[in-house]
Amino acid sequence: MAEPEIAEKKKRGLSSEDARIVRQRGHNDAQEFAFTIGMKDGYKNDPQAKKDVIDPSGDAHSVKSGEKKWQIFLYGQGRFEKDPAFVVMNGIGKILADCIKAFPDSFEEYQRDKASAKTRLRASMVELKDKLQDPTRLKAFLNKSLFNGGEVNYLTVKDKGLFHVFYGEDVLKVLCENLAVLNSSAISSTSMPEQKVILRYAGLNLGEIEMRNDSIVHYREIRFNMLKPRVMNLLYGKIPQTAKYGVHVLVYGNANKHFGRWKK
Repeated sequence: MAEPEIAEKKKRGLSSEDARIVRQRGHNDAQEFAFTIGMKDGYKNDPQAKKDVIDPSGDAHSVKSGEKKWQIFLYGQGRFEKDPAFVVMNGIGKILADCIKAFPDSFEEYQRDKASAKTRLRASMVELKDKLQDPTRLKAFLNKSLFNGGEVNYLTVKDKGLFHVFYGEDVLKVLCENLAVLNSSAISSTSMPEQKVILRYAGLNLGEIEMRNDSIVHYREIRFNMLKPRVMNLLYGKIPQTAKYGVHVLVYGNANKHFGRWKK
């Protein structure tokens, strides 16, 4: 495959087959975690609610792996207008829906005039950035995005062959105290500023909220991605390891007060 073709494929994102492989890998890692903590039978999950594993105490884990990037969500307009958590989130749900409505209904129409849609998008992305600069609103948004509004108790990450268990409240505290929220800049004379909301720490981007308009299949959707290595470096640096569960599970911060209760 020629280099321009490879670059274009990367720009468009995962193919449907690649996405299926990623989903299967995530399922396999969640199942491995369940088996690692002794759930050989009766393994339960609820992916729609981000509950990848429900442990023997009844607590829910969002299990993440991957080497580079986590897709936290990929939602269309209806999700932001109908999900009660987004509807009541200090206007954030409406702004996210407005980002989508900046683009024409037809992918073909967008292809004919991308600049007009991107120009309309700028005001909503600036408004979203302004909202998320408030720590209370940022926490509400991250809590919904990562932990389904508190229904999920832990962020559990497979990293370098081990599972790392973080208490959800610890994760939210660290992210909200350390992330700066800003808009993207134009990176070339042909690009346009304020097309994304960036979550940044120590000069590095940890997350991006952006429109996905790269194909008919994924047109007029909002994607929230986070970069795994950078997020993990932040969590490792701010939340100390406080316990170990067996050989392959490390427990951090206040998670040691809750995780593994079925063994105590």
